[in-house]
Amino acid sequence: MSTPPFDISRRSVVFGGLGIAGMTAVGPPARAQGRSETLLVVQELGPNSLDMQGVGSNQTVNGLSWNCYDRLLTYASKTLSDGTPSYDRAILAPELAESWEVAADGMSCTFKLRKDAKFHDGSPVTAKDVKWSFDRAVKVGGFPTFQMSAGSLEKPEQFVVVDDHTFRIDYVRKDKMLLFNVAVVVPFVINSELARKNATPEDPWALAWLKNNEAGGGAYRIESWKPGSETVLTRFDDWKSGPLPKIKRVIARDVPSAGTRRAMLERGDADLSSGFAPRDFEQIIKEGKVKVSGVPIPNALWYVALNTAKPPFDNIKLRQAIAWAMPYEQIQASAFFARAVPMYGGSTDVSKPVWPQPFPYVTDLDKAKALMKEAGFESGLETTLSLDTGTATVGEPTAILIQESLAKIGIKASIEKIPGANWRTTLNKKELPLALNRFSGWLDYPEYYFYWNFHGNNSIFNISSYQNKAMDALIDKARFTTDATEYEKAVKDFIALCMRDVPVIPLNQPIHDVAMQKGVSGYEFWFHREPDYRQFAKG
Repeated sequence: MSTPPFDISRRSVVFGGLGIAGMTAVGPPARAQGRSETLLVVQELGPNSLDMQGVGSNQTVNGLSWNCYDRLLTYASKTLSDGTPSYDRAILAPELAESWEVAADGMSCTFKLRKDAKFHDGSPVTAKDVKWSFDRAVKVGGFPTFQMSAGSLEKPEQFVVVDDHTFRIDYVRKDKMLLFNVAVVVPFVINSELARKNATPEDPWALAWLKNNEAGGGAYRIESWKPGSETVLTRFDDWKSGPLPKIKRVIARDVPSAGTRRAMLERGDADLSSGFAPRDFEQIIKEGKVKVSGVPIPNALWYVALNTAKPPFDNIKLRQAIAWAMPYEQIQASAFFARAVPMYGGSTDVSKPVWPQPFPYVTDLDKAKALMKEAGFESGLETTLSLDTGTATVGEPTAILIQESLAKIGIKASIEKIPGANWRTTLNKKELPLALNRFSGWLDYPEYYFYWNFHGNNSIFNISSYQNKAMDALIDKARFTTDATEYEKAVKDFIALCMRDVPVIPLNQPIHDVAMQKGVSGYEFWFHREPDYRQFAKG
């Protein structure tokens, strides 16, 4: 990562498209279209809703939103150093908006919408639909509203219909993340007339209806959805916000067994899958029957969170002791099989404003014991380490290794397994003493990660309940300064403060691995970690 560009509010307009290449594929049996036009995906868990702004929507709902709805803007593409295609975090590209212009004073942005854009029911897309959708995102509450606020998108009064095909956002403050936040999953554009017809006074944003119905205008429409079984998408041939996808039909089947999914891939009965254990991906890569694309997830960490708001982990010396007691190398080798980037053994001096970066801790039980004594816990203590059973493949061996290592410094940690369906709700209560968790930030900037996880606004993702006014000031300075030198210093300072205070103990940066047939092309890594079917092609 590099320091964010400070010309984001530039008035020039960036134009771009989604490139697609074609290669031969071994595909699934033909259904409505030929094998070259149908993509069969096998996934561990399918969507539990059709509305990613709804309460409790799971990870795969993000993929539905991305493919079935448009946003005003998207991100351009780039190629990583190893040749892997990826989104470009620093360059925006048009989607529903064919152009945009930031005002001379930097306090508003005007978007020109495509005049030929249509929703799936054939009705035209207008600025009124955009406003209703943005109003919904900032008013519906929970994660969507907090996500919008991360880019200073906070109230309906900011969103202005100029005419049918012109939409303006008025800024409450200059925020270099604002336009980038317009291009994430949350502010998708809904057919507002259709949604309003199915809203009620008690449910003005049609949450109940949109949970089970799609009202978009994206490149794909939902043909059928059988929760827990199968989701079928078909191409929307009137889509105007990019090149028409090569793939006409996507069949995404829920296959909980990783072994079954792997067998289907290796037999050629499926085109793409992810969610295998690191050991499986290591074997798949060695055997070479299918190809694997693996990208370190930007702005992401596996970590142990310590509840800084309650004893005993409100004690900084105790938190540091645990950081020195973590069995980092064993976790990397035995739980992740090196399919992750180590985040330990770094320098004590923060020399670069990048995140994530390795903390200075390594496994040193003598240092850990000395800090236990300084903290007043020479005789040890008992606690609980919690993990999400949905991540048990890597989470359980990691937790066991941590349990064994903590025992060596007198900490008896019982392991609590929390069902995946209850994990987020349990975390939000912020009562767990120790929690093994993974978090990734959609916007690849250090201040964005820290805003979610360590700011005193105490977001739902600040599971350590960490509160420090010095940290808040540094995060806010990095978010809003336009001075590159000041930005760099603020970022290095808040990373150093995090290393000292240890609200979380980083273990590694996860790699997002996806396995696919050798003849499938066009896969591109995205921050939301879901496939963008618009870019795929087969022979």
